Amino acid sequence: MRDTRRTRVVFGTLLIIALVLITVDYRGGENSPLRGLRSAGEAFFGPIERVSAAVVRPVGNAFDAITDAPGERRRAERLERENQRLREQLRAQRIDADRAAQLERLLGAAGLGGYKIVPAQVISAGQGLEDTVTIDVGSSSGVRPDMTVMTAEGLVGRVIRVGPATATVLLATDASSTVGSRLEDSKEIGVVQGVGRRGLGRGDATPLRFQLLNANAPLQPGQRLVTLGSQGERPYVPGVPIGTIERVEKSLGSLTRTAYVRPFVRFTTLDVVGVVVAPPKSDPRDAVLPPKPKPVVTPTPAQTPEPSESPRPSKSPKAARTPNVRD
Repeated sequence: MRDTRRTRVVFGTLLIIALVLITVDYRGGENSPLRGLRSAGEAFFGPIERVSAAVVRPVGNAFDAITDAPGERRRAERLERENQRLREQLRAQRIDADRAAQLERLLGAAGLGGYKIVPAQVISAGQGLEDTVTIDVGSSSGVRPDMTVMTAEGLVGRVIRVGPATATVLLATDASSTVGSRLEDSKEIGVVQGVGRRGLGRGDATPLRFQLLNANAPLQPGQRLVTLGSQGERPYVPGVPIGTIERVEKSLGSLTRTAYVRPFVRFTTLDVVGVVVAPPKSDPRDAVLPPKPKPVVTPTPAQTPEPSESPRPSKSPKAARTPNVRD
């Protein structure tokens, strides 16, 4: 009991002394009588504090890193999700802008031809033997079988099956597709047939074949084709651009000639299309065809005339010297 009481008294005395010293030092400020004692304490305990901090700080940082790792991972995952969402928004904006431009061009082409159309979007491509695509409009939008389908560039095909909200389009490239056609300049008529996927080689850009009915009519690469139009304007309305003749094939003993056609439409990138639900009041002829590209004229280098040889100046005869004659 005596030792415990003595310890308490010593501890209390030291505590009182410490409080008195702190109070005196605080009230004295810069002029404190304990300034020297404070400097000595800082000089003695400062290095010890720095050494202990150098030892303890890495351990504390490692502990903080371990305890904060789940939170950091969650923050990284949240930032990644946010970046992905922003990328998807930018992609969607670009897609919407591209589709809006396609729709604007489609409406312009329909206006030139006098076609009444229902815009649609291609949502899938056929996986069977037929060259077909599915579009997102159907009977509820006024779409019926045997209607022409086009883009701003030209002919896509015709509707063959219709549901309430979707429709199936047989592409002009299908082997069973036959389209009455007309040459732009000569107005000669013929038939465009699809080659089909089996008839196409890798990278073949001419999936259409054209047979001219008049064997004597001129047929050459560069001529362009439009639809002739069907009886009753179904399945094909007149004046829809088809493509440009790439090459002509001459068959011996045949009454007709065959040409291979590069279509205006890129069938592998179909997106926005239009179903012609009402034909034009009159045949638009070639009004929907794009302007012909201007021929590129390669300038020939100007020939510079060779310099003509100028006559050399004749040498004047030297004056004859008269000899000195001495008298």
